[in-house]
Amino acid sequence: MTERDPRSTGNGQAPPDVREMLSRLVAIPSISSASPDWDHSNEPVVRLLAEWLEQLGFRNEILPVPGMPGKYNLVSTLGSGPGGLVLSGHTDTVPYDDQRWQSDPFKLTEREGRFYGLGTCDMKGFFALAIEAAREAATQSLKQPLIILATADEESSMNGAKALAEAGYPKARYAVIGEPTTLKPVRLHKGIMMERLVFEGQSGHSSDPSLGRNALEGMNEAMTELMALRSHWQERHRNPNFEVQYPTLNLGCIHGGDNPNRICARCELHFDLRPLPGMEMSELRQTILSRLQPVASRHDLSLSFEPLFDGVPAFETAAEAELVRVCEELTGHRAGAVGFATEAPWLQQLGLETLVMGPGSIDQAHQPDEFLELSQIDPTISILKKLIRHFCL
Repeated sequence: MTERDPRSTGNGQAPPDVREMLSRLVAIPSISSASPDWDHSNEPVVRLLAEWLEQLGFRNEILPVPGMPGKYNLVSTLGSGPGGLVLSGHTDTVPYDDQRWQSDPFKLTEREGRFYGLGTCDMKGFFALAIEAAREAATQSLKQPLIILATADEESSMNGAKALAEAGYPKARYAVIGEPTTLKPVRLHKGIMMERLVFEGQSGHSSDPSLGRNALEGMNEAMTELMALRSHWQERHRNPNFEVQYPTLNLGCIHGGDNPNRICARCELHFDLRPLPGMEMSELRQTILSRLQPVASRHDLSLSFEPLFDGVPAFETAAEAELVRVCEELTGHRAGAVGFATEAPWLQQLGLETLVMGPGSIDQAHQPDEFLELSQIDPTISILKKLIRHFCL
């Protein structure tokens, strides 16, 4: 077996230590947002990761996300073969409110046994730990490849992962997504759909209802239909793996009308639906539409129903899958379920046996003073090394 110094390459360079890697990653703004005022390119993060991985002997492919200028995916591969392991994460973060932070969000700060900074937990920290774990693999001849995958825009559109699924790339057999799960394996999560419903009628003087067509009254009936659908789905669909065992539907915001003495001509409702595995988004949307079209007809209103974004399908990997079994053995935890969504469905579309597991807690994600517990660092590196040995060596 060929071995070389894990701290260096032929040119004498090597990635820095975990703290320095995380410090440099946190220092680079890479917010993704539907608002152009917040949105950043992730290219500097991708190129920094590629630089460190190249120093360990990885082959880098930096792939533009179609239709999204400044957004890139990174596929970095060590070794070759038809199988192998993907360690996957997203390079972007959510926006932040610096008035609510006790320290600079873009400066790694250590206090109380924690690393604070935007992205420490969700999820730039995972890249630093995955690269650290990969040092050992870089000294050996792998039987199957190790792939570090870094995606764009998970926090907003999921377009980075979607682009990879559409391209059918990368090819491997197993994938671990390092979202914060306190190192507990996750084999299921709910999907998420965010929808917009608009009714349009005719304004008029409120003293004579015949002068107009009231969109707000139509929306009132539509909301009753949505609540009836929610009850129907919750009666039919249960999954005891989830803390909230049934699908949820939340009426999030409504806007309609402009004055008490005018018939409301337009009303818009935004709602979200979180389906369980096995509930197909296209079928759910069609069911909703079939219930709302008669409401629009009864009130003589035009109807517009569309997603606010494409949505994330629900995800499930079988309890008996090899990756699930191995991660359960390594962590001592039975694989469970979470309510938040990840890029896992698109990695599954690539044919990868997929599991979500990473350092930090989702409770700290998307929060002021986001942090990663230092106590999670060494266990994460150890588990990732063992996964690499099992699936690549």
